[in-house]
Formats: sequence, C-alpha cells, structure tokens
Amino acid sequence: MRKIHFSGHPAQLTVPEPVPGPGQLLIRTQLAGVHLGMIRMIKADSSSDPGAEIVGTVAAAGPEVAPDWIGKRVGGVVFAGAHAEYVLAAPALMTEIPAGVQSADALAVVRGGLVALGALRAGRFTAGESVLITAAASGSGHLAVQLAKALGASRVVAAVRSADKAEFLRDCGADAVITYDEPWTESVDIVLDGVGGDLLQRSVETLAPQGHLVAYSAGGGSVDVNSLLAHLKTVTGFSVGMLSRTRPDLIDSYRSELWELLSAGHLRPHHTVFPLENINKAVELIESRRNLGRVIVQTA
Repeated sequence: MRKIHFSGHPAQLTVPEPVPGPGQLLIRTQLAGVHLGMIRMIKADSSSDPGAEIVGTVAAAGPEVAPDWIGKRVGGVVFAGAHAEYVLAAPALMTEIPAGVQSADALAVVRGGLVALGALRAGRFTAGESVLITAAASGSGHLAVQLAKALGASRVVAAVRSADKAEFLRDCGADAVITYDEPWTESVDIVLDGVGGDLLQRSVETLAPQGHLVAYSAGGGSVDVNSLLAHLKTVTGFSVGMLSRTRPDLIDSYRSELWELLSAGHLRPHHTVFPLENINKAVELIESRRNLGRVIVQTA
C-alpha cells in the first residue's frame, strides 16, 4: 500500500498493509486531513508518521471488536500513520457517517466540527451572546463561525492574520472581520482562541464583564491573572482528545448534533483537496497560513 513518510520532505513509500490487533479496526481510507498540529510535530522531529482525521471504509476488525463494523463508512481520528491507503483505528474514535453526507464534508466535521462545537460548549455559550473567534479561517475556526451563528449568537467577529480572508469569513456568517495587527476595540462575551501566544492576553482584554475565553491551541502563551479579577472573567482550556477519553457520551451527543446541523444546511464545510502525491502542496498551504477551511489529501 502507499504511505507518506515525513522526514524532511514528505516521501511516498510502498509498505505492507497493517493487520488489526485486539481492539483495532483496519480502515481503507479515502481521505485524510492535513493540519497545523501535525506539521509542528514534523518540524520538531517528534513524528515522521503523524496522525490526523480520516474518512474511509472498515475493511477488517481485530479480536475483541464487533464484526458489524466491517463495511461501514466511518470518520474519526487516528494517532499515527493517517496518510496511507490503510490505517489502524480505535473504534471509540470512529463514528459512522450518515448516508448522503459527502466524504470531504464528513472529514471536515469529524474533528474540526467537534473542536468548534466543544469549544463553544466549554465557553458556556448561550443564544444572544457575542463571540470572537481567532484562526477563524482554519478548519475548526470557519466551522466555529458557522456554529455560533446557527446556535443564535447575536454577533460573530472573525479574527485572522490577513484581511484577504474577509470575504470567505463573511460568507461563513461572520458579522465583522478583524486582523491580528489592528486594535480590537469591540467587547464580546466569548472568545474562542485557536492561536495562542500574545493573542491570549488580547483575548482576555476584549472580553466583556463575566466573559469567557476558551483556549484550544497548542501555541502556548500566558494570561495575567490580575486582568481576570475585577470583571469576573474566566479562562478555560479545551482539548477534544481529553473530552473523548473522559466523556465519550458527550462526544457522541456532539457528533449527533453536528450531523443534524450539516444535514439542515447550517454547516457548510469548505475544503481544499489534493491527491496524495501532492501532499507537499497541502503542507505548504497550511504552513503559509493561506488555507480557507480544511485541507485534505485523497488517499484512494
């Protein structure tokens, strides 16, 4: 089977098809995601075989796995070897894709949608509140913009590196688009931060009294605790991986809600798809921060 090995530049290898062990599914993949987190791992030499979200069909099941998984079209996250024709996956991290859902839309939702909806819920969002979203044109960010509008936000502000993404984000439902370089003069009830660094403190400062900042980036950064006290502001960290391990029931409910919103047309995932042999172009698009929505490679 074909598989991408990341060591310096992505290289396509021919390797044996993996065999599922106890508690594992073997999935013949159709699509795999390319995202900033995996690129950071590759650049740091911490992984030459990164994981990502995938969509495909279950080809076999290992011992201790119900055989009725076989033949199902599924999507979810694998922690290693995602960019290959076959991957091994844990059933708990896969979900069956409803009939009629396009594969690229499903891939955009199975991880990016969970991050976006989970971050909103972590911020205790309620209809009528205003929301600011950083990294708003990313795979998760553009879905967060759409979800906030669909769930009744009074105003959605999209924050991005470059103003040339404004038209895309307004089409996603943003009421206003701002860049990281300009002053943030508008107060909001909730900030969803997918960037980190210096934007964390700026996010706190733009919160209205009793506002909530949800940080879900691996970009680091710090917050001055004193800036939270006077106006009862809060900061919450969010990880969809941790939520999957500790509250699988909540993940299942989020998945159901996302499929319903997608079916109703409230979610309109945007994606750019490359053939597997052009994965280097997908990586370059993410590295340059020019992507609009999810970046995907075809693995079959």
